Amino acid sequence: MTLVIGLDTGGTFTDAALLDTATGVVIGTGKSLTTREDLSVGVGGAIDRVLDAFDGDAGDIGLVSLSTTLATNAVVEGVGGRVCLIMIGFDESALGRADLARALGQDRVFFIAGGHNADGSPQARLDEAAIRAAVSDSAGDISAFAVAGHFATRNPDHETRARDLLRDLGDTPVTCSHELSSSLGGPRRALTAILNARLINLLDRLVAATESIMAARGLACPLMVVKGDGSLLQADYARSRPVETVLSGPAASLAGAAFLAGTKTALVADIGGTTTDIALLQNGAPRLKADGALVGGWQTMVEAADIRTCGLGGDSEVRPVSRGTAGGLTLGPRRAVPLSLLASQWPEVKGRLSAQLDVAVPMATDGRFVMPLMPHGVPAWLTRSEARLAEKVLETGPVSIADIAGTQLALGAVDRLIARGLLTLAAFTPTDALHVTGDFTAFDHEAAMLGAQLMARQKNGIGQPLADTEDELARQTLAELYHRSGLALMDAALAHDGAGEAQASTNPLLSGIYRPDANAAGGLVALSLGLRTGLVALGASAGAHYPHVAGLMGVDLTVPDHADVAGAVGAAAGTVRQRVVISVTQPAEGRFRIHLPDGPKDLGEMEAALAHARDAAAGLARMRAKNAGAKDVEVTLDEDVKLVPISSERDMFLEALIYATADGHAG
Repeated sequence: MTLVIGLDTGGTFTDAALLDTATGVVIGTGKSLTTREDLSVGVGGAIDRVLDAFDGDAGDIGLVSLSTTLATNAVVEGVGGRVCLIMIGFDESALGRADLARALGQDRVFFIAGGHNADGSPQARLDEAAIRAAVSDSAGDISAFAVAGHFATRNPDHETRARDLLRDLGDTPVTCSHELSSSLGGPRRALTAILNARLINLLDRLVAATESIMAARGLACPLMVVKGDGSLLQADYARSRPVETVLSGPAASLAGAAFLAGTKTALVADIGGTTTDIALLQNGAPRLKADGALVGGWQTMVEAADIRTCGLGGDSEVRPVSRGTAGGLTLGPRRAVPLSLLASQWPEVKGRLSAQLDVAVPMATDGRFVMPLMPHGVPAWLTRSEARLAEKVLETGPVSIADIAGTQLALGAVDRLIARGLLTLAAFTPTDALHVTGDFTAFDHEAAMLGAQLMARQKNGIGQPLADTEDELARQTLAELYHRSGLALMDAALAHDGAGEAQASTNPLLSGIYRPDANAAGGLVALSLGLRTGLVALGASAGAHYPHVAGLMGVDLTVPDHADVAGAVGAAAGTVRQRVVISVTQPAEGRFRIHLPDGPKDLGEMEAALAHARDAAAGLARMRAKNAGAKDVEVTLDEDVKLVPISSERDMFLEALIYATADGHAG
């Protein structure tokens, strides 16, 4: 069937597009607010809008394809469930590598004897008693386990045994690092497993919500989920591998950009509520990142398009700079519900905003609210103070932070509950600033004005207000968004050219460019950085923000039709793709070891080992593609055999990597 509904669930909006994939015609589009407390409401609203524009029957739809920025947003914001990391064969020094300690935060970690050597042989016996003790010690305290074994990609036996044991001891989800990546580098695999474990409940909620809406609307077709490389996964398969949907939304948007803008090469910026995703489109397709997706500062092992994601969007939290004489504002990386949107749903919050303005002394909590995100009640693993605060919010709905947190200790508990995804923050954002300037008026203008007034009277380090009027404050907010957006684009372009990450934004000389007054102060040097390619801007607010960004950068801009639902269009146009890598090493003369998912296998001749590895890689890729929901699967092979000549007649074998890629149609 050629009719496909593409869905893109973002932090603020859920978008839908009905696409005839045979003709490439967008039949209808729809947009609905993402309802985090019940994702089915937003998904259902978007689907209803495209079905209303469709003359046929719901039974004519052959596929629903879902992309989402929820996983990406959760990683950027540091939101997710509480996990327990099981490190097999590592010591505590591993936490100092790959930024693993920062990723783990306050979550539990246990170091278990076991693991393997580089050749796949056991380095120690797996301590199953220690795993049982870890489960007992963390019972009721976590939402998922992450397991990472020493050289598990060379032999996954101990990870697999640990997973089976954990499942026997309870029903808590388990993520094994070797199932997510075949690359070496244990701490970075552990980091990727942690992120996956934290996201399992989030993606499960989204898939379940979408399936319930499909059933209610008579959509009996398969449901697919977009991966971070733009390809598709069958929904049930994706449930256990949610980290693969990191950058799902932006990858779908890239495909949508190529389709909608009719361009093969351009820098693409997709601005959402929480993040801006930037990538280079080359020959109509995104380039894949060789060493894994970089998301919110985390270097993962997730195979994904080469996309840089920064915590900068239309709903970025705006905070005053309260130290130093210059003042100013900071944006993100945390998302907040705009006050204008909050008041359109809960008009009574305007009374609380007005009451805060009536108080002579501004407070840091002015104009800041929280709402509950606990559909199953208060989790048992919260601390006593966190649980009391969560229960209070759960009883009242949207509540001013000032009314529930009068001490620094309580404010810290609020921040932790927001970070755990149990509370949603509402505060002043660039979306509110657009309401103040009159450039966007979909929500409550009065609430945006009140929020701007509260923010404008916040003080800098010498006691001066940040702005004299709400209009000045709004323009400061938007100027900071445009400045930071320009730097993010230039960072991405320089990185693509091989200059390294964050070269513009961290350089004291360059970080001031793309401000309206960047060269107004005089001096002998006029600084500028430009692009040699055009810019395609996507997202609901692209038309409002990116003409200003393009003007600061002096770049040609395209904001295509349906730019506000580009992710949904790209999701509808996706296909299934699975990649597998099998490595072959030589642990001893005359012995070639093939490192397979079910353990290593030794053969005596190199060519026989390579042939076996090719067959295994092709078969595994084909199987994974079919499990992911593919039909008419085709497999292509590539390989990298590393040989060192030691004489005119003989080469020394170092390693071989066999790559298999399986492609197929979804459905």
